[in-house]
Amino acid sequence: MGYRSLRDCVADLERAGQLVRLTTEVDARLEAAEIHRRVFASGGPAVLFENVRGCQFPMVSNLFGSMERVRYIFRDTLQRVQDLVALKLDPGAAVRNPIRYARTPFAAMSMLPRVCRTGPVLKNSTTVSRLPYLQSWPDDGGPFVTLPAVYTEDVTSPGWNHSNLGMYRIQLSGNRYVTDKDIGLHYQLHRGIGIHHSIAVRTKQPFRVNVFIGGSPAMTVSAVMPLPEGMPEVSFAGALAGHRIPLIRRGDGPAIYADADFCISGTVDPDRLLPEGPFGDHLGYYSLMHDFPVLKVDKVWHRDGAIWPFTVVGRPPQEDTMFGTLIHEITGPVIPTVVPGVKAVHAVDAAGVHPLMLALGSERYVPYEARTQPREILTQANAILGQGQMSLAKYLWIAAHEDDPSLNLHDIPRFFAHVLSRVNLQRDLHFHTCTTIDTLDYTGGKLNEGSKLVVAAAGPVIRTLPHALPSNLELPTGFSDPRLAMPGVMCITAPKATENDDQLQRFCQYYDAHASINQFPMLVLVDDNIFATRNLNNFLWVTFTRSDPAADIDGIEPEVRHKHWGCRGAMVIDARSKPHHAPPLVEDPQVTTKVDAMAAQGGPLARWL
Repeated sequence: MGYRSLRDCVADLERAGQLVRLTTEVDARLEAAEIHRRVFASGGPAVLFENVRGCQFPMVSNLFGSMERVRYIFRDTLQRVQDLVALKLDPGAAVRNPIRYARTPFAAMSMLPRVCRTGPVLKNSTTVSRLPYLQSWPDDGGPFVTLPAVYTEDVTSPGWNHSNLGMYRIQLSGNRYVTDKDIGLHYQLHRGIGIHHSIAVRTKQPFRVNVFIGGSPAMTVSAVMPLPEGMPEVSFAGALAGHRIPLIRRGDGPAIYADADFCISGTVDPDRLLPEGPFGDHLGYYSLMHDFPVLKVDKVWHRDGAIWPFTVVGRPPQEDTMFGTLIHEITGPVIPTVVPGVKAVHAVDAAGVHPLMLALGSERYVPYEARTQPREILTQANAILGQGQMSLAKYLWIAAHEDDPSLNLHDIPRFFAHVLSRVNLQRDLHFHTCTTIDTLDYTGGKLNEGSKLVVAAAGPVIRTLPHALPSNLELPTGFSDPRLAMPGVMCITAPKATENDDQLQRFCQYYDAHASINQFPMLVLVDDNIFATRNLNNFLWVTFTRSDPAADIDGIEPEVRHKHWGCRGAMVIDARSKPHHAPPLVEDPQVTTKVDAMAAQGGPLARWL
């Protein structure tokens, strides 16, 4: 039941026809990542790279490349995990349906880790420089571990029950790191490792960290699960793996995952920071070089027959999209219990996840009155923005479920149409300024700093959304090529952004509230309108990854009443690339040409691309 090693998983996927072996020599620098991206985009199998140039260890990627494969990997345990969640919501369900929940206690028992003295991962020692040096994008600062499970414990209360397992970026070399002695440890806001790090700094104790690579796929998934604070990820991993996770205790350091393929063990010096990055990230841009903690490497272990798993992040959709889908399947039913009144939330993958979140709430405050404006859903919006990783949402669009009970958050055009036909732009735009945003989002101009916008809609339809451009549309000088992105949303090509740019204000000041362009409640200024309106994913990516609400939203005939900003005419979002933005990700042309040849007829990749 479940896999106890990555090699077991690889062998099982190969038997099922969901994994292929690539015997051609492949360079871990750029080539492996380019092959992975293409195989994922084509809906292909997992790939075992048996011949990695200059490295003794094989690599495997695309393990989680489709939901069909994810469900296959966890076919014996996923339903039991979902049953555990269901029982948490409704404990009486076990009494009403004892047959369905008969095996749930066994899943609960597997949540208790098994402490042991040794394990396969301690069989061999190596060095950081002998590990696969995977580099995904041309301007990455060096090789990175892209599927790590980073394990820490509370130094004041050691043990797995006060542990954190997270997927944080690990840079193996480059910049100012000393080879084989230093590796970069990048973690973002609202991550559990930060709590442990803070405690270690405050108590002046060494902060020990273990980085696990490989082992049961359940450990990888658990490292990205947004679990409630205080619930150890290793417990969840046991339920998903179908067996108790074996943890080795050695001295006074944090536990070591016995079944990992690799373990990098070290200590963080709280007074030492070094530049980490750049790194091509899941928003589709590079996260730039910044100072982050350094892990001083004490030991690198690996098991016999170790395999190095990896993924590639970049502009979505990528393989990590499947993580998001799986997380939603498992935790979606819990959302209403965490934030009362909220029916569902959806972090939009095409927009980079954190830049855009959609939500359905409830309006129950005054049932004896007609619903004419947002009330309770504003309370719910604030609660959403106060919950764990949901607090990183930059744009939160929320609607009242009662206005259309059939509304589906995953039908994005319909959801936008629902909100835009009801939103009062003078009243229903709520800005949170001078606050924190996702560490990887550079639209705010400074690391971790920016703004948020809640767009709330409740009540009857107040406008009909146009499905075509007005015949008498005029544009200011320098603006061109208006195009319909979706009903009620127009994109317009604007002049290239410069420092101290005033094009957004100039555009808005060109019109008054009676101009025909205001038939469209939402206008978006872009660099390339052909690209931005080619498909829905392009529109979402451009609009919400290239704008900071407080800085990049204006309106036609704007006004401030009682310190609340609104506009009598259309809302205008400036989604042009700004000089302070991070650059987008572009493949290396020479590597692209080489992989093209591998994918051509008769080439080693021709069967799968």
